[in-house]
This record gives sequence, C-alpha cells and structure tokens, in this order.
Amino acid sequence: MGTSSEAFRFVDLFAGLGGFHVALDGLGGRGVFAAEREPTLKALYKVNFGIDAWGDLNDLSSDEIIAQSVPDHQVLTAGFPCQPFSKAGDQLGFKDTDQGNLFFKVHDILRVKRPPHFILENVPNILKHDGGRTRSTIIRLLEELGYSVDVEHFSPHEFGIPQVRDRAYFVGSLEGLDDFEWPAKHKHPTEIHWVLRNEADSRRAIPEQTLRAIDMWGDFLRRSPDSLKLPSFPIWAMEFGATYPYEDDTPSGVWARRPVWGLRQMGLKGSFGKSLECKIDEQITRIPSHANRAGDFLFPQWKRTFIRQNREFYQANRSWIDPWLARWRPQYFPSSFQKMEWNAQGEERDIDNFVLQIRASGLRVKRPTTSPSLIAFTDTHVPILGANLTGKRRYMTPAECADLQCLGGIELPASDLDAYRALGNAVNARVVKAIAERLLHGLTRSTSSITSDITSDITSDLKPLRATA
Repeated sequence: MGTSSEAFRFVDLFAGLGGFHVALDGLGGRGVFAAEREPTLKALYKVNFGIDAWGDLNDLSSDEIIAQSVPDHQVLTAGFPCQPFSKAGDQLGFKDTDQGNLFFKVHDILRVKRPPHFILENVPNILKHDGGRTRSTIIRLLEELGYSVDVEHFSPHEFGIPQVRDRAYFVGSLEGLDDFEWPAKHKHPTEIHWVLRNEADSRRAIPEQTLRAIDMWGDFLRRSPDSLKLPSFPIWAMEFGATYPYEDDTPSGVWARRPVWGLRQMGLKGSFGKSLECKIDEQITRIPSHANRAGDFLFPQWKRTFIRQNREFYQANRSWIDPWLARWRPQYFPSSFQKMEWNAQGEERDIDNFVLQIRASGLRVKRPTTSPSLIAFTDTHVPILGANLTGKRRYMTPAECADLQCLGGIELPASDLDAYRALGNAVNARVVKAIAERLLHGLTRSTSSITSDITSDITSDLKPLRATA
C-alpha cells in the first residue's frame, strides 16, 4: 500500500449497513465489491454507497466464478457471521452449516484474489471458542495462504465513544506485520449525552409491563438504606425466601432419586418462598428456571455462589425487602424482570438517572457514561433512557444508535426494528478506521495522532463519518 495518494480498492463482505465501507472511504479507499444477502440491507447499500451488492456468497461456488466476479482489490474486509461463535447462541462454530462455514468463503476469496491486506471482525468469544481451537484454525488457514496474522479485541469506549461493545479483529498482510501496531486503548471519559437528541422521540412505546418492572426496581432502590452497599452480583428476587437444595444437591437430583414425592414432605420452599408441599409437576413450576433443569445434579460454582449471596442478602435485609415483595409481587412478572444488575455502585439510587436494558439476565442499570452493547438478536435489548436523561423514559432512537456505531451519515432501514437489528450487527466505523489506518498507513502516522483525531471527532458532537458513493 505504502502512502500513495491513489485510492486503494477494497471489498466489503457480509456488508450489512456498511460500517467497513464508511471507515475505509474515510481513509480515501474506493469500494469495488460488496456482498450482503439480506434484501433490505442489500438495497440500502446501493442507496448509501452506489454499489449493487452481491447476494449470497455461497453463489461464488468456484474459483473461476470468484476470479470473474470479484474485482482485484488491495483490502478485504468481512464481519463474517458471529452467531455460531457467540455466547448467546448454540456455539456450533464451523459446524453450523448455515453460517459457521461462511468463514471458508472469505478464505476462498483471499486464496483466489490475493489482496495484500485484510481485516476480519467477530464476537470476542471466537477467541475462546472450542477451547481456543477455532482461533488457532482461523490463523493457521490464513497463514497457510502466506499472510502474517494478528488478532486483538477492542471496544468503542476505549476510543472515547460512549458504547461498550467488545469485538475481535483479525488483521493480515502479505507484506508482513513487523511495522504494524494496534491502536492504543484509552479509557477516555465518555458521556452518552453526546449522542442523545433531546428533541427526538422514539416511535416505539415502551410496553406497560416493562415500565411497571422499571418502577418496581426503582422502588427497590429507594427502599434500600443509604448505608447499605448494594450487591455487585446479580440480584435474583426469586431466591428471596427459597430454601430448595443447591450446594450439595439440586431439585433435579432429588426428583431423580424420589420420582414419586420429590421435594414434598421435606419442608422446603421454592421461588419467593412458595411451599413445595405439592406434586412433582407443580414443584417444577415453583423452582426458578435457573435451578430446575433436568440433569443438573450439581450446579456449577458460579450458580451456587449467586444463589447463596442472594439468600444471605435477603435474610439480612428482610425488614425492607418483605414490604417491597408484598407491594409489587414480582413473582407475577416474567423471569427476566425478576432480576436486576446494578452497575452504578455509589450513584444516587434514582433509576431514572440511568441507561436501562432488559436482558435475560435481568434489568441492567448502567451509568449514563456509556450505552450497553447494541445487540441484534431482539429488539427488546434496545437501551432505555431514564426520564432524567431526556425528559421521559424512552428507547434510544435508531438515529442515536447509529451515532453510537459512528454511522450517523447513512440511510437506515425504514422500520425501526429492522434498523435496531442492523445496527446491532454493524461494526463501529471509527474503531475500524483506527485499525485500518494503522494497517494501511502505519509507517507514517503515530498511535497518538490517530487516537487524538478520533477523540476530537467524537467530542465535536459525534459528527458522523459520511460515506460517499
């Protein structure tokens, strides 16, 4: 690559909203090929970048088709599907016949077209998946093509962008990586206010049950004594009053040994102190979902620790927790609403001061310095802004989420739900830009100048990197 003023050519595989395109366009690159099989995003790519993207990469079914269809280029980028490697999925990896094997399509294009450089992105769990063997396999296959390969993980908040979103990045070069250095990570002070548009209003209303759950946990925070340090472990309300076995035995273990009576006549209690003096079918419904799985004859240590901590916390604080339980009856809420993660230790306990997110692990309460990671799997993960941040409780808008991904200058899907999902799958353009600038121009620019430029951009009201067609 060197430092030639001539625009370098790049391809953008699994392009999505075009985060790689925005980043490399900002460095003077020119996109010559893209692939995206989701029809809405494929059409948007043409609108935003003027490229008619290829559809399914599986249709590049031979070396001859690859050679004829993919133009010559200097940089290949690919955020290949992450679901097979994510902790949130089945973690089938390369065994996932629908998506896990798509890495090999990237490998085929690299083998046939031989671009000097590549940048690949995926979830950080890919580095640990299958005991590290997936990472080793990827690196070995790329090195066998003649590339020098390195891997590191980054989150936007390490560049002053108010979002925590850890991702793994693989870089490779046929020219070697002796002079390549990753951008430095810096814990810049961030504020989510930088991306909030006070005049904005989410077109999607927060469901009443969600609002009630927020009120419930807000009341929990208000009732907690100021002198009490709230737990750093997840608060599991269903363990308040429970006495079923968990240390050296489990409900499933008892049911296996006593298939007629189970936990009956043992004087034990299930979720929220419900009596287990009932038939086994009913006992199963009265045990928390995290503790009633068949075959769990011994819980992992982390689960035993959380159960013990919650029961001890309840016993020490019954004087104010019992009235809270009587007021709100959280046992009638869905399981995800019965749990809370307090990630704002030391802050004033007003739930409307914070950024909230509904997850399977509970209602996560975060300081307004950063947004939770945008997630593509479901729209219920969209961050909720407390009323004290914008005047009323509301979801972050797609435009605000686009700013978190440094994609504020592109057109988004018309449907808010489609936009949220696409943004949850997108790469952060400024993180990619920092890595790419090092990979492609690393001999002429220092880490400090790159980081300074990015931080300057962000503190200037997060001005978007506008892509040009």
